[in-house]
Amino acid sequence: MSRIVHVIGTGTIGEPLIGLLCHLKDQLGIDEVTFNKRTPLYTDRSKVRTLLERGALLSTAEETMPGFEKLGMRPSFTTRDAIERSSVVIDCTPSGSGLANKEEYFSSANDVKGFIAQGSEFGFGKMYARGINDDALVPGLDRYLHVVSCNTHNLAAIIKTMALGNGEMPDNLVSADFVCMRRANDVSQDAGFSPSPQVCKHKDERFGTHHARDAYHLFQTQNLDYPRLFSSAVKLNSQYMHILRFRIEVEEPTSTKQILERVRVNDRLALTYKKSANQVFSFGRDHGFFGRILNQTVIPHETLSVVNGTSITGFCFTPQDGNSLLSSVASSCWLLDPDGYEDRLQALKPWFFEEV
Repeated sequence: MSRIVHVIGTGTIGEPLIGLLCHLKDQLGIDEVTFNKRTPLYTDRSKVRTLLERGALLSTAEETMPGFEKLGMRPSFTTRDAIERSSVVIDCTPSGSGLANKEEYFSSANDVKGFIAQGSEFGFGKMYARGINDDALVPGLDRYLHVVSCNTHNLAAIIKTMALGNGEMPDNLVSADFVCMRRANDVSQDAGFSPSPQVCKHKDERFGTHHARDAYHLFQTQNLDYPRLFSSAVKLNSQYMHILRFRIEVEEPTSTKQILERVRVNDRLALTYKKSANQVFSFGRDHGFFGRILNQTVIPHETLSVVNGTSITGFCFTPQDGNSLLSSVASSCWLLDPDGYEDRLQALKPWFFEEV
C-alpha cells in the first residue's frame, strides 16, 4: 500500500509541515503528501500554489471545490476521500477542531494507520513529544496521538534534561514551576495581537495552565508521577518567540556545570549566548526550515543558576512551533514504520543546532 500522509490545515504549523514532508518525503519513507484547506481565498492562493508545486495534492469539501477551481487551485480529492485513502492523518486545525474531526471523520476511517492532533486537543489520544516519551508508544495499539503544544514540549524537555538526568534519575524531581511568557501571535497572523502584556487565568486548580497539566499527563504515559508541576502564562506584545522562566527543585545536589553537561549531550536542546527573542528568532529565520529550527528549546546558558545545589533557575526560548513540527514528523514516521522510524528521522538533523 502507498504511504500517504495527509495534513489538515495550512496555518502556522500546517504550512511548514506540508513543506517539510514534501521536501524530505523520500528520506522519510513517504510516497505522497496531501493537504486539506477549507476556504478558497485570494490571499492564500500563492501559498496553496507553492505547496502544489512542491508536490502536495489539495483536498477540500465537495461544496467548496468550485470556489477553489475558480481561483485557479484545483483540488484532487474531497475532504473525506483524502482522509480515508491516507496512511496517516495530521490535524493542524485550530483548538478543538481535532476532537470534532475525530468524531466526524476519523472514527469511521478504519483503514488509516493513525491520526495525530496538535496542541490544545486534550483527550484526543496518547500525548507525545519527541525525545520525551517515545518508549511509551505501543505499535498496533496507539492509533490516536496528541502532539503537545510547543511550550509543553519545552517545559517537558527542561524537566527531563535538568531534573531527570535525561531519564536516568526518574525519582530526582521534587517540584517545578514555570512562567510561560507567550508571544501574542505569529508574524504571519493579523488577528490576536496584544497591545500590552496580558496575564492569563489559572484555569486548572492543580496545575495552573494547561502547560503543566499536559506535561504531567505526558510523563504519566511512562508511569512517572510528578504531581508538583505548576505553570503560569502571560501574553506579551511581541510576535517573536515564547520564553519560559523555570524554577526546578531536585533531590540530588547538582551544579551549573553538571546541568550544562546534560544539556550538551542532548542534541534536541541548544545553547546560546543570545539573550533577546529577536536574535534567536532571526537565527531561525535565516538558518531553519521555513524559518524554524527543530530543537526542543534554546537555553541562554548565562541565565542558569543553581542555588544550594538543589534549586535550578533559568530562562529558555521556545523555537516557534519547531518542536511541534519535529514531533509531528516523528509520530508520522512511527505510525508508518515503528521499527525503522529512528533511522528515517536522521534526515531532520540539519535543523538541529548545538548553538544558536
